[in-house]
Amino acid sequence: MAEATGTVDANSPVHWQRVEVSRFGGPEVLQVIDEQGLPQPGPGQVRVRVLTAGTGFTDTIIRQGQYVDVKDKPPFTPGYDYFGVVDALGAGVTDLAPGDFVAEMPVIGGYAQYLCTDAERLVRCPAGLDPAAAVCMILSYTTAYQMLTRECSLSAGDAILVHAAGGAVGTALLELGRELGLQVFGTASAGKHELVRSFDATPIDYRNEKFEAVIARETGGQGVKAAFDTLGGASWSRSYRCLARGGTLVAFGALQLTTGEEKLPGLLWGFAKLLALWPLLPDSRRSVFYNIQRRRQKLPEEFREDLSTLMQWLAEGRLQPAVAAVRPLREAPDVHRQIDTGSIAGKVVLDCSAS
Repeated sequence: MAEATGTVDANSPVHWQRVEVSRFGGPEVLQVIDEQGLPQPGPGQVRVRVLTAGTGFTDTIIRQGQYVDVKDKPPFTPGYDYFGVVDALGAGVTDLAPGDFVAEMPVIGGYAQYLCTDAERLVRCPAGLDPAAAVCMILSYTTAYQMLTRECSLSAGDAILVHAAGGAVGTALLELGRELGLQVFGTASAGKHELVRSFDATPIDYRNEKFEAVIARETGGQGVKAAFDTLGGASWSRSYRCLARGGTLVAFGALQLTTGEEKLPGLLWGFAKLLALWPLLPDSRRSVFYNIQRRRQKLPEEFREDLSTLMQWLAEGRLQPAVAAVRPLREAPDVHRQIDTGSIAGKVVLDCSAS
């Protein structure tokens, strides 16, 4: 995890801000904290001046105290990912220099104007990137890219189903699916259908249409080669039925549990089918559960390689992430209110350099 404060130079005249979770709860628990004196990097660390921090549904789960991979208790600084510039080096750091652009995914710590972290965790990025677009590459696009390329075996022309297609990871799946030449179907509310179509994907109105029927109709009964489902246990079962022979269901979240649309017993039954029952069926279909942080811990070089690839594609102009808005850091509580309502199309980015 990133250390947003750590050892502080009390004689530094620099004032800076970070956001703090004061206790677990709603957006009102987020407080903007004024700091004086820059945090000082220890041996093997660097200080980063954060340019942008990503926001998303995962941040809100952490704020609520429901994210199993965060054991920290409040107060702490949230922020799953950030993009910034190296500001100072600790002793022994030789492979980075002040002015280098870097990306990191600390899980917590990113909602800050300055922070210190271990140099080995940072991924160097090309110069000249739009900071708002660059931060989208870290959690949202790397999640999408790894699910498409590491968890599935897909070829141009294959059909895939994306749930929550108007969200941050959803739109990343849509754009990368187009980049890979896939036929993409995406479930979304009617207000986000124009965004889905902008990525040459076919929208499905999940409120008024049964997505299984749409997939059967549009694929001539063949089904999709992969389904990416962040909703929860009940939806996983429905998505599994949409798979073609040899297809893969990738589950990567439980959105409906935290919104109250699904209860824990239903989710646990969904996990049982996902991890224990479906793999036993002789139908050549498979299911996996994807967690980017756990995968990074097991395969750190693949994470670095994939994020570097995406940053290079961004530099080449191949990717244009759906940035819904860029808001100053101090407006993080209001951004979380929007995320909680599910009204954001794409991703809202926090501008950490704004005063």
